[in-house]
Amino acid sequence: MAIITLQSEIKRSKRVIDLKSPMGNAHCLMAIARDLAGQMGRRNTNEIIEQMKSGDYENLLLVFDREFGFVVDLLR
Repeated sequence: MAIITLQSEIKRSKRVIDLKSPMGNAHCLMAIARDLAGQMGRRNTNEIIEQMKSGDYENLLLVFDREFGFVVDLLR
């Protein structure tokens, strides 16, 4: 599973977050993760957020992609 998607590879049915935009900052990504987890009825929301915060920005992206990559494409 690729964490970074080329613009030409983006599936238009997914939400796209441009990591260069304000939505790509760590706090926004954690808020989006919390919102998505809530919408999905996930009970481990706090655990996901803690995993996102447990390392650097690249770790945050890896965790986000692992948990939500099936509905969100991250664009670098």
